[in-house]
Amino acid sequence: MNAVRFADAAAFLAYAGPWLLRAEVENNVIHSIASSIAEGLLVPKQVPYFAAVVEADEVVACALRTPPQKLLISSGPDAAVHALAQDVFALAPDLPAMGGPEPAADVFAAAWSKMARGTARIGGRRRLYATRAVAHDLPHVAGVLRNAELHERPLAIEWANAFALEAMPNEYFDQEEAIDRALRMNALYFWDDNGAVSMVAARGTTSNSVRVGAVYTPKNARRRGYATAAVAALTGRLLARGIGWCCLYTDLANPTSNRIYQQVGYRPVRDFNDYLFAR
Repeated sequence: MNAVRFADAAAFLAYAGPWLLRAEVENNVIHSIASSIAEGLLVPKQVPYFAAVVEADEVVACALRTPPQKLLISSGPDAAVHALAQDVFALAPDLPAMGGPEPAADVFAAAWSKMARGTARIGGRRRLYATRAVAHDLPHVAGVLRNAELHERPLAIEWANAFALEAMPNEYFDQEEAIDRALRMNALYFWDDNGAVSMVAARGTTSNSVRVGAVYTPKNARRRGYATAAVAALTGRLLARGIGWCCLYTDLANPTSNRIYQQVGYRPVRDFNDYLFAR
């Protein structure tokens, strides 16, 4: 098996996009990031990495990275994951982190540790959920979902930074860029109960799926159902537009989020692992 690199996102999607869409929800992040780059909605600060492993002229695995963020890999047979690890190591031997579905992420981490003569430790365990309908028996929560407004940008950035610190302390994110992009696309929302009390965003979009993310409620407004209501309202709004699937990730270390999203109607799809590397 050989790993084939692509010079740009458009070429990557032209070659590997149809394969990624066979498991559209599972590959939502990789496909939507590549699409955003190809459409000029996301401008990477460094040269991105796009690769696909090919066997008998068929794609069997993919990877993407927008440095300095972690490498993302798809599922694939062990041999394909090894091919990706070898190709990435040749290009970026100091890779700090990666993430992907089980068991591919575990296979990659083991291969990487051996090549780098270093260590790999779990940085986080996540579960991917998806739904095609919102539950109808959710309790009433005071407030309403509305689009965030431009003058609320400082609050959104503050909450996005708090969310990243709390939920993803081992990852790098340019929160200002992410919030500005969401505002430009009218994809950032607040649950409003006499003022903004919770935040949620519609993120990666593929042909038939949208990823719900950046769900954050400040500590002084928690345990009132705001996040559940915001996710349910946004999910329902997206599905009403004709989106086939809404998906989201949860931290497996947070039983609350895993419980409330299932109450909304989300069901588990697959578990993902993030690894941190040290040489």
